[in-house]
Amino acid sequence: MSTYYFSRLFNWDFDTAINRVTEALQQEGFGILTEIDVKETLKKKLDVDFRRYKILGACNPPFAYQALQAEDKIGTMLPCNVIVQEKPEGGVEIAAVDPLASMQAVANDTLRNVAIQVQEKLKKVIENL
Repeated sequence: MSTYYFSRLFNWDFDTAINRVTEALQQEGFGILTEIDVKETLKKKLDVDFRRYKILGACNPPFAYQALQAEDKIGTMLPCNVIVQEKPEGGVEIAAVDPLASMQAVANDTLRNVAIQVQEKLKKVIENL
């Protein structure tokens, strides 16, 4: 595992991975606010072919609210991104940002406590897939 994300590889097809991670996020109180289709965007904007790769902007409203109360500019780091990407060797990788790592530059103990709780939930999402 890296210092800024959690990830796992799966032998699922891409659509199954999207469905399973969406369900796992919902079980931990997250909804998907945004969905960016990187493959489609790169094809439209640059006319290049890219593997299937989606960025899901996941939000847990109670934690987002607590974070915004603790630090009014923290919206620059929201929502929590989760990616699903096809791997060249087959299967998919699902990765989630580590909110504690991404927010460590902000010196705010209340925000740090929120980030720790969100970190635990996102780790659980990845581990339970």
